Amino acid sequence: MISPHTAKTHVGRIMTKLGAHDRAQLVIAAYENGLVTPGSR
Repeated sequence: MISPHTAKTHVGRIMTKLGAHDRAQLVIAAYENGLVTPGSR
């Protein structure tokens, strides 16, 4: 298990690399790139 701080750091770095302004844009990018599918958990 990772700490919340580590998770936030990872998310921030991914956002920077993808040029995303918020987490919603990360979700959109994940759908567009086939990383998740509707209804998946």
